[in-house]
Amino acid sequence: DTACKNQPLDLVFIIDSSRSVRPEEFEKVKIFLSKMIDTLDVGERTTRVAVMNYASTVKVEFPLRTYFDKASMKEAVSHIEPLSAGTMTGLAIQTAMDEVFTEEMGTRPATFNIPKVVIVVTDGRPQDQVQDVAASARTAGIEIYAVGVDRADIQSLRIMASEPLDEHVFYVETYGVIEKLTSKFRETFCAVNVCALGTHDCEQVCVSNGRSYLCDCYEGYTLNPDKRTCSAVDMCTPGRHECDQICVSNNRSYVCECYEGYTLNPDKKTCSAMDMCAPGRHDCAQVCRSKDGSYSCDCSEGYTLNPDKKTCSAVDMCAPGRHDCEQLCVRDDLFYTCDCYQGYTLNPDKKTCSRALASSLVTTEESCKCEAIAALQDSVTSRLEALSTKYILFHEVSEKLQAYQGRQQVV
Repeated sequence: DTACKNQPLDLVFIIDSSRSVRPEEFEKVKIFLSKMIDTLDVGERTTRVAVMNYASTVKVEFPLRTYFDKASMKEAVSHIEPLSAGTMTGLAIQTAMDEVFTEEMGTRPATFNIPKVVIVVTDGRPQDQVQDVAASARTAGIEIYAVGVDRADIQSLRIMASEPLDEHVFYVETYGVIEKLTSKFRETFCAVNVCALGTHDCEQVCVSNGRSYLCDCYEGYTLNPDKRTCSAVDMCTPGRHECDQICVSNNRSYVCECYEGYTLNPDKKTCSAMDMCAPGRHDCAQVCRSKDGSYSCDCSEGYTLNPDKKTCSAVDMCAPGRHDCEQLCVRDDLFYTCDCYQGYTLNPDKKTCSRALASSLVTTEESCKCEAIAALQDSVTSRLEALSTKYILFHEVSEKLQAYQGRQQVV
């Protein structure tokens, strides 16, 4: 028995709950489902089970991805309610193909070679075109078992079931004995469990597949090309993690981190820019400016940033191009004032200069000095003029005397 468990299946039960199925009979169907579940090797890596309920409409009670333990599965079955009215068997099989046998709903990939199986339980004749839909399902690789009860149409069962028909079509007279089919299905699905015999060479997980097996790996590992051994998955490869910025592999898991200047949010996935200009976080001498998780330094007015991009030096406000004085710039700490050359006066705009009037340039003391000098100059000039006159007179007298003496000698 330990070596004969059902092979892994993706198994879907499609149960008829049309008006012809009385409430007490529908309860028998649910008992049959529960007993079937008990015979299966249920689990995420073994047999997955889905249940569909149909009449005129179809309801997926739970898909293949929902339950992986028998207790939860049987509890869900106990709460299924009949839909009443109609027997749209073809619609139910089509819905199984479209909505249940998909990887999103829990069907395993084709590379796993897990059989896809449908067991249809009905007591009537389909009211739609089940033949073409069933053929499409079989072509898609779905194995169909048809179970007829009481008034079920045997021909319809044979139309929908897979070959060989004698292994895929079952009939019971009443719902009261339907649970007897559980042993039949157990035998049908039973396979020698090579994994249980211990003759496999899988490094981590062995999955029985009929009379053979497949190797699989624990979560966080991936199967190597040799199909036997496993390697740890890099959880930080693109598409495998949810980190906003930096993913750091951590054994078979990962943790998220952030770039410099960012901090990890409480969700442990996303990042927010930090205020790099908060006290103690920067080394700017005067002004810090935050910029996208980083910062840059600046200086107060009147200072300029040094080449180290951190400290500041006072600006020479009187350097060419930095002031608007027309003539002279006089630096005063971080400011300046304008002045003018000698002989000019500062205009009311405190920037430009105009030539000063002579009188306005001479002080009272300087004026007195100038008057004294002028008086002295006038006195000297007068004396020079007087001496000059005397010299001229002397010169004229001398010339006349010399002329007179010359005439006396001649006589």
